[in-house]
Amino acid sequence: MNKIQFNDSETRRQHRNLTTSQKVNSYKTKEGVIVNNFIKDNDENNVLPNSYNLDDTRDTLIISSHTKLPKQLGENLTNPERSLLPISALAVGVMGIFAGVSAFVKRNAKITNEIAKEKWITSFTRNISINEETVQAIVQMVQNPNRKTVRAGLGVLTLTATAFMGKTFLDGFKDVWVKKREADIQKDLQENLIAVETQSFSGKMQIIRNMLSEKTKLFSEYLMPSEPKIQPFGMFTSSKDLSFGASDANKKEHSGFFKYFALGSATFASIVALSLYSMKNLRAGTVETQKFIEKTKQDMQIIAKSSKNKKYVQDYLENMLQFINANQSDIDEVVKHTSWSKKEKQRFVTRVMNKINTSTVKVNPNIGGDGTQKPSFSSFVDDYRAFFYNLLIEPDNKQFQQLFFGTTALAAVSYGGKIVGDAIKEVQVKKINAQTELDLQRRLISTELRNFKAKKDAAIKPLVEEFFSKVDEGKPKEQLKTMAENILLEIKNGPPFVYS
Repeated sequence: MNKIQFNDSETRRQHRNLTTSQKVNSYKTKEGVIVNNFIKDNDENNVLPNSYNLDDTRDTLIISSHTKLPKQLGENLTNPERSLLPISALAVGVMGIFAGVSAFVKRNAKITNEIAKEKWITSFTRNISINEETVQAIVQMVQNPNRKTVRAGLGVLTLTATAFMGKTFLDGFKDVWVKKREADIQKDLQENLIAVETQSFSGKMQIIRNMLSEKTKLFSEYLMPSEPKIQPFGMFTSSKDLSFGASDANKKEHSGFFKYFALGSATFASIVALSLYSMKNLRAGTVETQKFIEKTKQDMQIIAKSSKNKKYVQDYLENMLQFINANQSDIDEVVKHTSWSKKEKQRFVTRVMNKINTSTVKVNPNIGGDGTQKPSFSSFVDDYRAFFYNLLIEPDNKQFQQLFFGTTALAAVSYGGKIVGDAIKEVQVKKINAQTELDLQRRLISTELRNFKAKKDAAIKPLVEEFFSKVDEGKPKEQLKTMAENILLEIKNGPPFVYS
């Protein structure tokens, strides 16, 4: 037998907070309920009579003479061949990217020779920065193996292993504690959900009892000896029952639309206003920048005239002209106020213009090397173990000792505090999430009951309509009584099902 699928809202809500084994047991229980009480009962009790006429069977099972298949049955058909298009597009796209990269390399090789030398990116030394203390200790032992470096390196590695094991223990302790608290939270949630499930179950049973009561009264009127006035659809389901607050929802939808429109208009107006304000500030900033440049040029002219220290004047003017990104006329205007010779002025102008036009400069040799294209090593360490390394290199230095104890204690307290804080935060978040889930399930009771009633009405309405069609045909009351009884059984035992 095919596995029965349970997609009702109650099952989904219950299974959201169940373990895997609980979900399996729940499925098995509900399958047993359906097989024992629905399928087997029908097989045992609804034995068809030995007759070649199916009219009685039609009345018993309430089979309509004309029922069309739903038009949605043939919709949303997919074409399997189209599934290959994404794979083909991906393959072509990847190869297109590689072709684009190769074209870029070709173009770069072509235009490199066309660029002026002063525009070339300067060569640089590949600077290997060692930022991990354990790596630094190993490099020292390899580069200069002696008693101090070996002792300090082994000490750092031992401290690293100790810290790692301590961190592992704290992480494990945190995970175990959080898991235990999570189990307690889930237990409390499951106990609180019992009341929610009880309300949902009770509400569904009440809906079924109400439908049985109403339909029994309705059918009884047509099975009485006196002929009642036929009103097939008036007593089935009122528009109020089916609307479920549709008018209120429409009002909220229109209200929400106007709110979003007002918010969007205000946002757009704010963006335009801020853009205009930014452009105004940029224009004002340009004016102020030009004033600053003019004032700087006046200051340079004063220095060029008054100072007698040629080296100072040249360095000052060179830095300031580069700072304001001066052009040829600005440099000539400043230089003409100096007392230098014509040749000195020309050399100065040429040097400054070359520096201004150069796209890149070499990094400071103390930081990035001398520009030779070979690897260099440097170490920039921000680690408490660096102080331990220094202490082992120079054990007599009391400041190294104090730095090690202070930074190590700070690192231990900081990590321990972080672990405690994270554990408490996770537990509190799980508590709040459990309470939010409980509140959501409570709020969903009314939605679930309305959903259940709507589906129940949808399942029963065609049967009731068929009943009234038989009434119009003048069927005997015995057959009508059989149909009414089967409709009532369908209301009680038919889909959507209620499980205890």
